[in-house]
Amino acid sequence: METRKPRKERTGLVVSNKMDKSIVVEVLRRVRHPKYKKFVKRSSRFMAHDDKNDCNIGDTVRIMETRPLSKNKCWRLVEILERAK
Repeated sequence: METRKPRKERTGLVVSNKMDKSIVVEVLRRVRHPKYKKFVKRSSRFMAHDDKNDCNIGDTVRIMETRPLSKNKCWRLVEILERAK
């Protein structure tokens, strides 16, 4: 019996919720520059599945990797950590 690896989780900010049951989450990370040794902000955008259309722009959410749900969507919403003001 094989055990499955733990799925990746990311925490980010919802930047778009215009689609039906889908959101775009922007995840920020700080990377050290190889030459100048300064920390630089890098961002990635993930399309995630929001089954209940619960999220609004500005919410902080946690997403988890899942099987491919469409061409661009292979993440799903786990929980809303903080609502936008």
